[in-house]
Amino acid sequence: MERTVYVNGSYVAETEARISVFDRGFLFADGVYEVTSVLNGKLIDFAGHLRRLRRSLNELALEMPCSDEELLAIHRALVEKNSLVEGLVYLQITRGAADRQFLFPKSTPQTLVLFTQARSLLENAEARRGARVVTVDDLRWGRRDIKTVQLLYASMAKMEAHARGVDDAWFVQDGMVTEGTSNNAYIVTREGTIVTRDLSSDILAGITRAAVLECARELQMKVEERPFTVEEALKAAEAFTTSATGFVCPVVEIDGTVLGSGEPGAVATRLRQAYIEASLNSAI
Repeated sequence: MERTVYVNGSYVAETEARISVFDRGFLFADGVYEVTSVLNGKLIDFAGHLRRLRRSLNELALEMPCSDEELLAIHRALVEKNSLVEGLVYLQITRGAADRQFLFPKSTPQTLVLFTQARSLLENAEARRGARVVTVDDLRWGRRDIKTVQLLYASMAKMEAHARGVDDAWFVQDGMVTEGTSNNAYIVTREGTIVTRDLSSDILAGITRAAVLECARELQMKVEERPFTVEEALKAAEAFTTSATGFVCPVVEIDGTVLGSGEPGAVATRLRQAYIEASLNSAI
């Protein structure tokens, strides 16, 4: 079934969608994006994604092209027009089309694009069996806190992981794990403490990360926000990742080392349940 997408004020069939070849998102990756999950036809943590979107735009000297209410209405319209029950809504804002030059153009109309993807989120085979990851050098630019569309190195790392027969890659900088290719990374120590890297320009401030850490504290789980080494990860009782589309995904193997029993751990499993329950209750 052909999807309806949103392009600069119009709802059009995906085959009819058009963007200028001079769009700076295409030429310079000069843009930001957000991905909002949909469960039972409702948006998960939309307010959180909106806050991060505004921050990313501000860091690149970009403006919000419409009001919060208009953006929510567009999301809901796409969910309805595409009969989306479970999946995601992808949003991208670029600086717009202008003749190619490195200096930011002035007063250029921005490009706003949204589309949906139907995807099974609750019944996730990878979450059920646990993911296997490998570590790779983190060679990305230094502003990973901005959710830009320049994802080539992350894509290359994920391709390398698949070529090595595993599910994903974790980035490592100066011996410390930063994050996954499209998720935040966590370990659980043998004492039961959840450890994840603290927020800085080194990682993206995950919306799901914030919600899951809140769930952990409500469950009275001990949390430490600090860098952890690859060696710590290999000795951990369990590990997991969080993301808008993966929710909480257990990790059962790192660089060929099996964690614990090789099955999804109790902490990750409980947090996934708690996060899904909280998300369903707060969806809009």
